[in-house]
Amino acid sequence: MAGILGLKVGMTQIFDENGLVVPVTVIKAGPCYVTQIKTKEKDGYNAVQLAFYDAKEKRVTKPLKGHFEKAGVSPKRFLVEFDFGEEHGLNVGDQVNVDILKEGTQVKVSGTSKGKGFQGVVKRHHFNGGPKTHGQSDRWRAPGSLGQSSYPSRVFKGLRMAGRMGGKRTTLKNVKVVKVDAENNLLFLKGAVPGSRNSLVEIVTK
Repeated sequence: MAGILGLKVGMTQIFDENGLVVPVTVIKAGPCYVTQIKTKEKDGYNAVQLAFYDAKEKRVTKPLKGHFEKAGVSPKRFLVEFDFGEEHGLNVGDQVNVDILKEGTQVKVSGTSKGKGFQGVVKRHHFNGGPKTHGQSDRWRAPGSLGQSSYPSRVFKGLRMAGRMGGKRTTLKNVKVVKVDAENNLLFLKGAVPGSRNSLVEIVTK
């Protein structure tokens, strides 16, 4: 397995070898630095901790500052652990670049989806809404009856209702790597990925 952290730049389109338009999301991936290697004997599980994106020293706590100094890495903003298996061949202080990913491979992308705030059932759950005739004037986007009467006199858990939408960790699987620009640390992924511009995304191979 391999993984890297990046910032979502935005979406564009490129042409493939057949001249067809392919919508892609551009990710500013890496460089990331190994700040800690956890083992099953010492920590109870195997993981590689990667640090990404430079941070101002005044915005880093003293414990984290010492953690970065021990690894020989300048202060970073993001710290994420990846399960690369036992034989990953990485050491503390190593640099991980976007060239660890190859064009045509399938990856798993995780990020925080765009927050939409408090939304109704039409936007949140794609309800059709009520009829627009027969005297209705203000019930077009209403959820309608909840289906409960004197029994059980409560709303069942999981019922589709209005509420907070978005702003949750979302993972997409089987996302194709269309292009890798190692010189500029750019990664081109087919289609859309979770998150807004400049938001953190985690990219992991299978």
